[in-house]
Amino acid sequence: MPVICKEEKRRLMALVTGELDHHGARAVMEELDRRIDETQPQELTVDLGGLTFTDSSGIAVLLRAHRRMGQVQGAMRVVRTPDQAGKVFQAAGLERIIRFE
Repeated sequence: MPVICKEEKRRLMALVTGELDHHGARAVMEELDRRIDETQPQELTVDLGGLTFTDSSGIAVLLRAHRRMGQVQGAMRVVRTPDQAGKVFQAAGLERIIRFE
């Protein structure tokens, strides 16, 4: 699976690795949805340090996770964004919606 989740004290950490394209995006979305439903976290941190490539599928994953966190009244941040992914997200204007650190 291209995402590994860990939860501690209502904080969910999701480490995304490999390529986040249309082949892997569905699995990442499903896993994040499942974990958000189970844990009802106050904060979701999406760590993209292991990401090697993304396209518009990565945008969809982050927007869906952001929406889901809003439904549980939680916050979301994205950390360790690789350059290639950062360019994709910046072109889409995601920094206006999602907190990138």
